[in-house]
Amino acid sequence: MSENAAKSEVTTKNMVPWNERIAYSFSDFACNLSFQMVGTYLMIFYTDTFGLSAAAVGTLFLAARVVDAFDGPFWGIMIDHTHTKWGKSRPYWLWFSIPFAVFCVLVFTTPNMSLTGKLVWAYITYIGVDVLYSAVNIPITSILPSLTSNPQERVTLSTIRQFMGTAGATIITGITLTMVAFFGHGSTTSARGWFIWALIVAVIVVIIFYFVFKYTHERVQTKSSRQSIPIKESLKALKRNWPWAIIIFINFIYWMGMQTRSQVTVYFFKYNMHDATLASFVLSLQIVSLVAVVLTPATSKWLGKRNTMLGGMILAVVGQLLLSLGATNLSVPMIIFATVVGYMGTGFVSGLIAVMLADAVDYGEWKNGVRAEGIVTSFSSFSAKLGMGIGGVITGWILTGTGYVANHTQSAGALHGIELNYIWVPLLGFALSGIALMFYHVDGIEKQMQGDLAEKHARENAEDAEDSDKD
Repeated sequence: MSENAAKSEVTTKNMVPWNERIAYSFSDFACNLSFQMVGTYLMIFYTDTFGLSAAAVGTLFLAARVVDAFDGPFWGIMIDHTHTKWGKSRPYWLWFSIPFAVFCVLVFTTPNMSLTGKLVWAYITYIGVDVLYSAVNIPITSILPSLTSNPQERVTLSTIRQFMGTAGATIITGITLTMVAFFGHGSTTSARGWFIWALIVAVIVVIIFYFVFKYTHERVQTKSSRQSIPIKESLKALKRNWPWAIIIFINFIYWMGMQTRSQVTVYFFKYNMHDATLASFVLSLQIVSLVAVVLTPATSKWLGKRNTMLGGMILAVVGQLLLSLGATNLSVPMIIFATVVGYMGTGFVSGLIAVMLADAVDYGEWKNGVRAEGIVTSFSSFSAKLGMGIGGVITGWILTGTGYVANHTQSAGALHGIELNYIWVPLLGFALSGIALMFYHVDGIEKQMQGDLAEKHARENAEDAEDSDKD
């Protein structure tokens, strides 16, 4: 096959029908319904409902990240070793959605125990939900290279996925406090309210994951995807894979910033702005990022994926700077405007991370001859959760160090600590991510890489067909 023919094949084959695009997008919707509830509200649930100290919660988040050092790559290796009639990534939604949902309920359950017992319960349930989240979330990214080999189709799929993921995050962050108060007889710190709402969300998540499993298909079949890959061999896909290293670093530092901001939002409006009801409204403003998500395919086609993401990071930094002005002047309109600007920026970022990791899968095969979707993309979940965990540690330790006391009027130092988490830690994460993007250069070699891989896959498939005929 000629180079031009191979490139033409890349752009015309493996298109994904709309029903499957929608099914795939609901995978992130389900994940964000559950894990955004955990990521945004678990800290304030632990401190203001369950009775744990902010420092203890921060240490818990750090311990969970140590476990993540093993569970993320573990699930990636498991995916690379999986070979079923359903594919390599897809069956994990069927196998682990129910265990994940169960732990999403347990983590918001408040058994009557001593303080030590509560800490043990928190460690078991939080680490459990964290590990099982990887089991259902890593396949969302690892399956993308198997859904299509068309670069622009990957952007489309990731955009639709991010649209639905953002919708899920917006819904859950916007209505959770209202629903907790509804089921908790008017109290947002009600243990009963948190449990019932977590149970309802868990049931919805299981139903959605079954729908995702049923209507997605792994259509890109290569020689390596049809067999189990030894661990030593799969690790070769990471050798000199600089695009992968850059995106993993960005995923870590970006989610560290996002986590510190989201989990301290309720604290900021409850104590700094003296209006906790504003927290739900501001968190629901995440819906404006859908505008950026919708624009991402056209923008990335025009400017390239790297430049589109870089523009998003710049907008996110500007949003945080404007937020500092609003916080200094206690100006709600300025805070709302700054939040809108920031969410527009992060809308351009989130949807492209998965696409650029899919490109890193291709790059690893192109450079090293090994296609290992599981191990390459598993570090996405690991790095994101590591960033979120470090963000949790930073938040917990800063709150404790500046004198935070749950459900009391806060000192000037504690208010400053909340503001530090809400504004300046996220700004640092976004700025460092932008700097790292300056070293990402895959866009310029993408056409050559895809053409070479198309020729390689066609040759391997022909060889396999020939061997089958001989048998």
